[in-house]
Amino acid sequence: MTESKSMGLWSATSIGVGAMVGAGIFSIFGTATQISGNAVYISFIIAGAIALLSTYSYAKLGVRYPSAGGPVEFLIHGFGDRILTGALNLLLWTGYIFALALYAKGFALYALTLVPVASTSLWTNVFATLIIVIFTAINFIGAKAVGKSELFIVSIKVGILLLFAVSGLFFIDSSNLSVTEFPSTSNILFGAGIVFLAYQGFGLITNAAEDMIDPQKTLPRALYLSVIIVICIYVLVSITVIGNLSISTISTAKDYALAAAAQPFLGNSGFTIMAIAALFSTSSAINASLYGGANISYLIAKEGELPAFFERKVWNRSTEGLFITSGLVILCINLLNLEGISMIASASLLVIYVAVNASHLRLVNETGAKHYIIWSSLISSIVFFGILVYYEILNSITTLVVFAFILALCFIVEWAYRNYSSRILKTRTNGGNKL
Repeated sequence: MTESKSMGLWSATSIGVGAMVGAGIFSIFGTATQISGNAVYISFIIAGAIALLSTYSYAKLGVRYPSAGGPVEFLIHGFGDRILTGALNLLLWTGYIFALALYAKGFALYALTLVPVASTSLWTNVFATLIIVIFTAINFIGAKAVGKSELFIVSIKVGILLLFAVSGLFFIDSSNLSVTEFPSTSNILFGAGIVFLAYQGFGLITNAAEDMIDPQKTLPRALYLSVIIVICIYVLVSITVIGNLSISTISTAKDYALAAAAQPFLGNSGFTIMAIAALFSTSSAINASLYGGANISYLIAKEGELPAFFERKVWNRSTEGLFITSGLVILCINLLNLEGISMIASASLLVIYVAVNASHLRLVNETGAKHYIIWSSLISSIVFFGILVYYEILNSITTLVVFAFILALCFIVEWAYRNYSSRILKTRTNGGNKL
């Protein structure tokens, strides 16, 4: 590569923190609390531990195969040019689509608290659709990558959440956190399956490996640091919300629980500040997911490889991909409920983690990684996926059927497109564009 590398540790870390913090916790906190009760912070710790284990494979593989392709690059190296690899890339793209739908609905639910409109499903879908249309239009016109300003944006977002969490600790009602009120262990695990989506995003750091200063050191540190920072933020925020609101109150205000939790100690202005922070966070996540991850997955699905120079936030090679992605997101917004969206997105992400770890086992001699850590990550991801499936068997067979249909469709589409176009999958570091 001849392009200059200018991304340092904190800029790289901000990509992961920015992708994880905010949108996930704003969108699904209320739903998770309905399942995990006042032990929701334990659910965040468990989900964070699973994510932290997976960072090991992402770190080792990212150093060995630095590419904007991220996890797809790892899968191609591990499994080769197969239908399995292409289908998993399509599943990753699908995961971004569901995450975008979730973030858009989160945006809409908080927006409805600031405007004099009845909080109905109709208006939720209207606002969610509108925010996707706006970002699609901006990107189509030709939005430029933000660059170093991402660190500044993330600092503001994290700062607001930390101010809320730390301030609220002084006003908590300790009885709300009583261990005697904890739900069953299964509910805590089920809740962890739902909040796992809140850690979606750390893998985007590997997509920036080509731009990092000394990626051998910067990439692993940025991955571990981002996940640890996010675990701490989520736990603090969870304790503050639970400590300031009863479970019944959170259930009533589940769609805007964080804003409601700020009201007791910050007043109406606190509610407004947190609602605005939610709008900012969900918008930022929509931007990152639409212009970054979904763009990459679509281009690989279509062309089999990324161009030598990839501008992550502009769909300048395949504008039809922008409209296809946005159209599918809008369909999800209008056809699925919030919990169904979060389950499918979390399940898709877990399948990718399982695949990346399995791929890593085939490449362990090249990465020099420790087998037992990879196996720990692989097994924990499989178990966690099983827990999520079991929860849906008990609560929503329809959601599980939809996910199974999507998984099968990814394989069918990959097989059909591969035969139609004769497209093959290439890596950036072997058989594709050289670094």
